[in-house]
Amino acid sequence: MSCDAPTLDRVFLQIGSLSIYWYGVIIATGAFLALWLVTREADRLGLKKDLMVDLVVFAIPIAILSARIYYVVFEWDRYVGGPWWKVFAVWEGGIAIHGALIGAVLTAIVFARVRKVSFWKLVDIAAPGLILGQAIGRWGNFMNQEAHGGPISESTYNSFHQYLPDFIMNQMCIDGVMYHPTFLYESVWNFLVLGLLLVLRRKNLLRGEVFLTYLMSYSVGRFFIEGMRTDSLYGGGLRAAQVISILLIVGAILLIIYRRKTVKERYNDLEPNNKKKGSKKTNKSSKKKK
Repeated sequence: MSCDAPTLDRVFLQIGSLSIYWYGVIIATGAFLALWLVTREADRLGLKKDLMVDLVVFAIPIAILSARIYYVVFEWDRYVGGPWWKVFAVWEGGIAIHGALIGAVLTAIVFARVRKVSFWKLVDIAAPGLILGQAIGRWGNFMNQEAHGGPISESTYNSFHQYLPDFIMNQMCIDGVMYHPTFLYESVWNFLVLGLLLVLRRKNLLRGEVFLTYLMSYSVGRFFIEGMRTDSLYGGGLRAAQVISILLIVGAILLIIYRRKTVKERYNDLEPNNKKKGSKKTNKSSKKKK
């Protein structure tokens, strides 16, 4: 279906020759809110907030770098003949969530060993923050008019128009063609996954299961939504994100089965230092009663 509609400006702020793009602002907002959520939960479980802040300080730049490397590797032909600096132009879009996830997990593994804390506890706490950041970050794709699906029919357009605001419909009108807002589908799915994780972390699952549930749940949605997108990364003729999604789902299920036979620690188990504080408070209150 053809269309003709005004679109939103990709530039958030112009200072002389410096352009600050909405894409970067939205990604930064998602990261900030994710950190806020993570530090609150870390405090509840007896970990120092500074520990999670330190992890994020290392993980974010490494995740962005690995996300860009992942994207450029799959899209190498696009960059090999152009200006060299385009390889680093993250503000123009072109980062892959799976690449970011690989970088973040590797960072967490090293960080956990150096700081002598449980890797699984760290990633359990981080999981809701990760999916929150992803849910918000998809709106950066919206501003860049990327990560969309194929063209939609007039009947689909009329159906969408009943429920979606004009600014979304207009932004999905690209070069006179209306496209599926797959960025929106994934953002909504990610918020649903966030809700699931917030419920599950109160159920006191085995340590690691909140994170593994995140991997499975996100991957299920990503597999189906990826099939609608027009800008997928390919490897060997297959959509890379779909292949990785299947591997993550299968891998997470196998890990949950294995860990249920070998792990006793629970998600809500407090750290030893926090337990001591709690016992002191209990002793004081019991003395007062006496």
